[in-house]
Amino acid sequence: MRLSRALLALPAAALVLAFPGVAHADESVQVTLQDLNETGATGTATLTATSGGDLKIMIRSKGMTPNSPHAQHVHGAANGMDFHCPDKSADANGTGFVSTEEGLKMYGDIFISLTTTGDTTKASGLAVDRMPKADAQGNLTYQRTIPAAELPAGTIEHLKDLHLVQHGIDANDNGKYDMEALGESTFAKSIGVNGIPAEATDPATCGMVSGAAAGSVPAGGVDTGDGSTSDSPSMTLFGVGAFALLGAAGAFAARRRLAGQR
Repeated sequence: MRLSRALLALPAAALVLAFPGVAHADESVQVTLQDLNETGATGTATLTATSGGDLKIMIRSKGMTPNSPHAQHVHGAANGMDFHCPDKSADANGTGFVSTEEGLKMYGDIFISLTTTGDTTKASGLAVDRMPKADAQGNLTYQRTIPAAELPAGTIEHLKDLHLVQHGIDANDNGKYDMEALGESTFAKSIGVNGIPAEATDPATCGMVSGAAAGSVPAGGVDTGDGSTSDSPSMTLFGVGAFALLGAAGAFAARRRLAGQR
């Protein structure tokens, strides 16, 4: 009888050995955030997929606009698109700075909004009242764990295909966002938010996951370092919904928070 039971247990044991991934350990990927608009901002980030399916994000940046909120996002999707961090060649209008509109063509749609509290969907992409704020020295620290149930489908499976973008630059080196440097953000205005300085929405850093493989559908991005894919829906979808991100409440909060700095 004991022998029979032992023999019956063998198939189950064999299945466990054949599929060791049943009990997943935490898996982390590293991101080096590089200056995107020659402001000197840099940083590092770690994305960790926990054994329970949650996503833990840790970011440390320096050289950011001091005492100011910085919108930041995970970019990508689960459809095989190949996006990259842009370089200065993305500055199509010759202003000397890569704008949000110019950058979007390279790094794609928002996958997750890295807010400090509350919603993390792309609808919170400009919810600056819930974005991290750099200190007086321009250092920014961020840590949050997003529950599995709140992650877009395919996040953990495509963890190595994702990348990060942080927004908010100080083009005229006066320590704040203002209209004098680059004027009004045409991107914010295009989604119905007036009075936002372009400095507040232009990208400051971008980083791709180290060692990620290239995606299946090239999107014309420029590789700035270690090769990655960031999957994203079409730019048409982004134009309609991407930073339609805000919602009426988010739009008002963004305008009020940024206007207070001028």
